[in-house]
Amino acid sequence: MTLSSCSPSADKSDSQQAANPSANPAIENILTRTSVRQYEAGRTISRDTVETLLRAAMAAPTAVNKQPWAFVAIDDRAALDSLAEVLPYARMLSHAPLAIVACGDLSKTIDGEDAARGFWIQDVSAATENLLLAAHALGLGAVWTGVYPDEERVKAVQQRLGMPANVIPLAVVPIGYPAGQQVPKDKWKPENIHFNCW
Repeated sequence: MTLSSCSPSADKSDSQQAANPSANPAIENILTRTSVRQYEAGRTISRDTVETLLRAAMAAPTAVNKQPWAFVAIDDRAALDSLAEVLPYARMLSHAPLAIVACGDLSKTIDGEDAARGFWIQDVSAATENLLLAAHALGLGAVWTGVYPDEERVKAVQQRLGMPANVIPLAVVPIGYPAGQQVPKDKWKPENIHFNCW
């Protein structure tokens, strides 16, 4: 199916690039990223790599540049196993060498009414996606496991990691070197797209 728009035609170089997205490394990275839940045993991830992942996460867009995020990087086996015990959809933590917990820090959110404060969720979500893409680009595998808004999961992570009440864990991201071949899902559905109006 070919999509058309009433807007002026695109530059030819744009059209050529769009016809072959794999020619662009950034687009290729996005299209081939997949959730990875199994990791090679015995392979650790260096602190330099962890810093690269966190730099990528913090490069995400953020409302009014508030950057209301905080991250907990976990490479201690006992701490990873402890989280695996209380997070039913993050059991892979028990064999991951690393996890990064992406959190919202409510002390850094937009001032004012609750609706404005809620933008931390979008900000931390954008940072989490950057983290996933960076992991894939570095040859790692990762998976987003949700914590917020499930109150039981939020409390469990806060307690296990000793977080203050103003820090809300949005997601726990187990990370490791992928074990086995990963095949990304094709999620392209033209029927979900509308131009200029519904």
